[in-house]
Amino acid sequence: MISGFGWAALALLFGYLALFFWGSALAAQAAGRPVWLFARATGRDRLAAIGFRVAFALAFFGPLLWLAVPILHKIDPLWTEGRALLLGLVGVFVAGLGGMVAFAAQMSMGSSWRVGVVGGETGDLVSGGLYRFSRNPTFVGQAALLAGVAMAVPAIPTVMASLLFLWSASTQVRSEEAALRMAIGPDYDRYTASVPRWIGMKGKTVQ
Repeated sequence: MISGFGWAALALLFGYLALFFWGSALAAQAAGRPVWLFARATGRDRLAAIGFRVAFALAFFGPLLWLAVPILHKIDPLWTEGRALLLGLVGVFVAGLGGMVAFAAQMSMGSSWRVGVVGGETGDLVSGGLYRFSRNPTFVGQAALLAGVAMAVPAIPTVMASLLFLWSASTQVRSEEAALRMAIGPDYDRYTASVPRWIGMKGKTVQ
């Protein structure tokens, strides 16, 4: 059984993904070029690209599969049968807040928005709005969204989704920083000196 809060969290996830694709299409139109760079990723960045896709698929379809095949959720020590209502309430709040932050950060990128990282394909530096507080607010919001889903629907696939997403984001961010440093130079160094990589913790500079 999935609680009402669990279904609400899954609906938020689905709604966010719909907005994510819509926003990406708008960014591509504004930039006059494709913004999806996953297919051109290599090495660890290609693994990160796969990781992002698998993470969101696990978070959304995992609970549905667990629900459809009872034996799967019966052997899952995290499955609560929808009884953890307080955790579910907190999860919906965290998921909703994360989705809003992620989409707002995405839209504020405008034509600089990219999905994936490829050298020479960076947009202009965006340092206003949410990017004054974090160099990667979209990833921060997405991480909160998936964490909220994992709280609202505790299960092995939703927890794995959060962990896989964190690894993928950490991997891609390091490549993005290197690409931005090459493309933008000193302005990017000044930005990284004043804004943390995530929130409240200063990231090490990529050389």
